[in-house]
Amino acid sequence: MKLSEQATELLHDAMRRNKTSDPEREEIETLIERLPDDRVLLYKNVVSNPIGDLPRYSIHIRLQHLLTFTTFLLLAFTGLPVYFIDAFWAEPFSQMLGGIDVTRVIHRTLASIMIFSMLYHVVTITGGTIYSIVLGKFDIRRTVIPGLKDLRDMKEDMLYFSGRRTQRPEMDKFMYKQKIHYFAAAFGNFVMIFSGSAFLFPDIWAGALPGGWAAYFQDIMRIAHSHEALLALVVIAFWHWYNVHLAPGRFPMQWTFLTGKITREHQMEEHFLEYLRNLVELPEERRFLSTFLDHFDLTEQERPVVGADPAPVPEG
Repeated sequence: MKLSEQATELLHDAMRRNKTSDPEREEIETLIERLPDDRVLLYKNVVSNPIGDLPRYSIHIRLQHLLTFTTFLLLAFTGLPVYFIDAFWAEPFSQMLGGIDVTRVIHRTLASIMIFSMLYHVVTITGGTIYSIVLGKFDIRRTVIPGLKDLRDMKEDMLYFSGRRTQRPEMDKFMYKQKIHYFAAAFGNFVMIFSGSAFLFPDIWAGALPGGWAAYFQDIMRIAHSHEALLALVVIAFWHWYNVHLAPGRFPMQWTFLTGKITREHQMEEHFLEYLRNLVELPEERRFLSTFLDHFDLTEQERPVVGADPAPVPEG
């Protein structure tokens, strides 16, 4: 495989950061030379464990995701009946939870847990970043911070899906869609917390705002809180869940949020630059890839046909 200039630079940088020995460097470069130039051919035939093959998320990130998505859904189910209390479905739903007063207590308790999850996340990524900097292994390209490359990747990905490119762009650990998901969720959580504080502490806000503004502020926050909740539900149900779990190649579920591991196929397809780092950091992945290439010569294969028999599975 002939790597792009960007991928070559990233590979050399990863070997430098990991203090790769000369024999390991030679092994990695030999493996990459054996890969087919057509990455579609590679990731469509490589062997993957549906539960995951390669490390992606720490236990901290998985716990934060679990707390965030469970509290978010429960917040929606307890908050919407309170806001739409006059709707025919709201009263029975609220009574099922113990009445409007109990529902409000549940809602506020869940909100506290979600805020804790957000603070936990901030502390984790801040501490992890400092630790990586101390070790000399911090690479901003492996973070969710957006860059110009994401715009280029988006453009090239659209060209690929429209049939004007034969390859998807070489994307990093977090691709452009995931960065959009992340910052959309962060903004939504901020809006929900900020607007929710207006209901919990109306006296404090009334004292902080100029005279006559408090009533308008409460009205705006009431609209923002409910509309952001509905928007978030729609985005989660029709965009996030589809892209993460229901899209072809991911259906019926992607296990990464539970196992912390991503499948080899997915890594090669959407995060090829991160896969190059995996080859540098994980000797066991180099052994797997070498065995796979020994058993299945991709250089002599045509692109797989939909419905064709899967590639043979190498031992080990």
